[in-house]
Amino acid sequence: MILVTGGAGFIGSNLASALAEAGQDVAICDHFGDQQKWRNVAKMDLADIVAPLAVDAWLTRHKVEAIVHMGAISSTTERNVDLIVRENYQLSRMLWTYAAREGVRYIYASSAATYGDGAAGFDDDASREALAKLRPLNPYGWSKHIFDRFVAREVARGGPTPPQWVGLKFFNVYGPNEYHKGSMKSVVAQVFPHAAAGEAVTLFRSHNPKFPDGGQMRDFIYVRDCVDVVTWLLKTPGANGLFNLGTGKARTFLDLANAVFAALNRKPNIAYVDTPAEIRDKYQYFTEAKMERLRGAGYSSSFISLEDGVGDYVQRYLSATDPYR
Repeated sequence: MILVTGGAGFIGSNLASALAEAGQDVAICDHFGDQQKWRNVAKMDLADIVAPLAVDAWLTRHKVEAIVHMGAISSTTERNVDLIVRENYQLSRMLWTYAAREGVRYIYASSAATYGDGAAGFDDDASREALAKLRPLNPYGWSKHIFDRFVAREVARGGPTPPQWVGLKFFNVYGPNEYHKGSMKSVVAQVFPHAAAGEAVTLFRSHNPKFPDGGQMRDFIYVRDCVDVVTWLLKTPGANGLFNLGTGKARTFLDLANAVFAALNRKPNIAYVDTPAEIRDKYQYFTEAKMERLRGAGYSSSFISLEDGVGDYVQRYLSATDPYR
């Protein structure tokens, strides 16, 4: 059995679905609340569903082959830092300790938010010295960063580690089952209803002279590629380390918006609005994953292009009566 925390969330539900479809026994751990998140897992044949507060007790009663820890408060605007530390750091550390003690493989979600404004680059160097140079810009990024640093410290001092451990620094992921994320949904999901209705799509105006309006750049990665990487890692127990997970190719928000219109066979209609003042001084204008370490570990599959990924998402999911995977 594989336990996927955050298994009803965006990336977690896509992974759980793929594993279950492949015949793997999958248990998920997640909060559901009163939202529509349950629909992300409504089609799955699951071995179990575990409440986060009960996961430590559950683990004492069940044998798992691997833990894929995707669960986290992922909102970059969340300001309850005590909540973030409890959910994003302390739970991650508890699961690490369990996995190391019981010999369970452990794959966890870090984030490109650990890189802050990118001044220190986007190199997934897992050494303590390299990690010490990073300056996340929000509590979410910081919470992911302090767990990366905990892992680096344990590895450097020769402490107990799981038989396989992998941290994945996810860049800008988009795809089905992200609908519960509200303002944290990908730009694809946010602009789609406007583009489909023939309305203008709004993007942030640039406040940096180095970038034109709409020219802000991100490493956008389709969730299907993320699932493929985690699935490969589960089949490759010798792969260990901290890895970026993007495509290695930054694209502009204008490229992304144009891809949505192209998938709808519509002429682009784009307007620009000022970046909100409260986030303007912390806004990232460029992110791009360095992918050499994941490639060096043996992952050789190509990544889906922005146009193909957006096209698949728009036509197979966002335009469908049932948009869930």
